[in-house]
Amino acid sequence: MIIKKIFSLAASMISLFIFILFLSSNSISDENNIKHYSGDEGILSLMYHRFNENKYPSTNIQMDVFKEQIEIIKNSNYSFSNPKNFVESFSSPKTNKEILITIDDGFLSFYLEVWPFLKQNKIPFILFVSTEPVGKSGYMTWEQIKEVETEEFAIIGHHSHSHGYLIDKDDNFFISDIEKANEIFLKNLGYIPNLFSYPFGEYSKFMRDYVSQNFDFAFGQHSGVIDLNKDKFELPRFPINENYGELKRFRSIINSFPLEYAQLLPLEKKLSVENNPPNFQVKFFNEQTNLNNINCYSNELDIWERSNTTLNDNTLKINFRGPFVPRRGRINCSLNDNGKWRWFGVQFPIKKN
Repeated sequence: MIIKKIFSLAASMISLFIFILFLSSNSISDENNIKHYSGDEGILSLMYHRFNENKYPSTNIQMDVFKEQIEIIKNSNYSFSNPKNFVESFSSPKTNKEILITIDDGFLSFYLEVWPFLKQNKIPFILFVSTEPVGKSGYMTWEQIKEVETEEFAIIGHHSHSHGYLIDKDDNFFISDIEKANEIFLKNLGYIPNLFSYPFGEYSKFMRDYVSQNFDFAFGQHSGVIDLNKDKFELPRFPINENYGELKRFRSIINSFPLEYAQLLPLEKKLSVENNPPNFQVKFFNEQTNLNNINCYSNELDIWERSNTTLNDNTLKINFRGPFVPRRGRINCSLNDNGKWRWFGVQFPIKKN
């Protein structure tokens, strides 16, 4: 057992060394972006976790509310995005907004409560699975997961092995965790999912760059609408739960559109004493209109307030009141563009001292 662990650690260290060498000779920060204003109507991704589990309001949604939300989507004439076509369709601008359903963690309540409804109505979705808790109390089994994935409208996504606060671990631990999950996915499904979801939506630049070399797309937990200029490995999702899932808010969310940009800095989203608050700026395209209508709100000093912004030469900057407070800093920006509400958000995980 000790020898096996030594070999496993050595293999992970070799993987880390090779990856660092790759980064030193390749700039990948913008490898996926189209970088022109597209007018993309976008893909709005919704993130769910538990269903009818009243003990967990921060991650739960009631099934009757979920069904009402699905009806709101249908009545809005938006189509559901099939994740099996995500790779092919990402780089094409949408003329009609699409809604992408995602469910994280593989809780048993998904299988018991919402899976029969999604199956009956053939509503496409991604189920992001962490491999360590599979089969444990409150979680789906591999047999149930394999049952789900047989449907044409269902995709299994990668959600790490441990679902721990990987942002707090060293880079080698992160790689080992992903590789462990890869082994388990191969054993139980016969393949490694190509879509990734960061646990807690937290990632560093190292994690993002590693994921970009091993997956096709990756999702966070910052709000916003996907357009073809968004970073493929920092895709936004709106979290939906009892605390933030009431129907008035839901209607507002699904009626938001992409707020496109050419570049968002800093590339490093993980904050420490040295870079908190960050030097935050967003470069927009020359073709965009009504940029003076942008409003941003941020939670530096653990207080949600309107941000102190400046806009010069299509570049938005925020002068923060002070540093963000652990565990997460957030920025949400919206724009009233001739009656269309456009939105993007950013999340900064913060290293504790």
